[in-house]
Amino acid sequence: MTFPRTNPRTNTRTAARLRLAALVALPVLTLSVACGGGDDGTDAAKKTDAIADVPSTPAAGATKEADEPSAPPAGRSAFYDAQVKYVQCMRAKGGYKDFPDPTLSGYLDWDKINEIGSQPGRNEGIKGGRNGACVTELQGAMAAEPERDQQKSYESMLAHAKCMRDNGVSRFTNPTMSGGNAQPGGDPNPASPVIDTDSPAYKKAREACGSKLLDGLDGMQ
Repeated sequence: MTFPRTNPRTNTRTAARLRLAALVALPVLTLSVACGGGDDGTDAAKKTDAIADVPSTPAAGATKEADEPSAPPAGRSAFYDAQVKYVQCMRAKGGYKDFPDPTLSGYLDWDKINEIGSQPGRNEGIKGGRNGACVTELQGAMAAEPERDQQKSYESMLAHAKCMRDNGVSRFTNPTMSGGNAQPGGDPNPASPVIDTDSPAYKKAREACGSKLLDGLDGMQ
């Protein structure tokens, strides 16, 4: 959380915050990730360097799925770390113990998240955790997101919107540009949705059109 070519590169954080305005009232997610040392046994400095990339052993009685995302990639970014905190929150407080790890790029895996949200009684809080438990972590991840070329984002979402309509979701709207930032399209009335996202036709269209969206945009439109 329609496109005049304005200011091709602007901070994606602004666009995401605008998109999140309607979602922040919804629940959010949390969990915690720990790190362990290297094991070369010869160089303490090397052990120290390895800590950031090796997962720690889970506490007694804890499960990896509920308590700890997979080991992060070498050279992980602040954005990745912020997303890990959000995932940790979603698992520990947000009500989604099976919330998926972020991708190696740091973006959330929305294919898996949407699959979880499509299960009976599990959509509420899928973006922010039940009762807004992880809104702070979600906002932190959004603030750490790298800059994105807004023109390319717009063009990607425009192609996706057209594809959705071509595949039977006739009311799917185009994205827009506002203040140089790409604003997602989708349901023409998000406050009172008119598109049935649980319908087989919608799910089929999402599957057919998913490749149109750039990495990180799949959860926005």
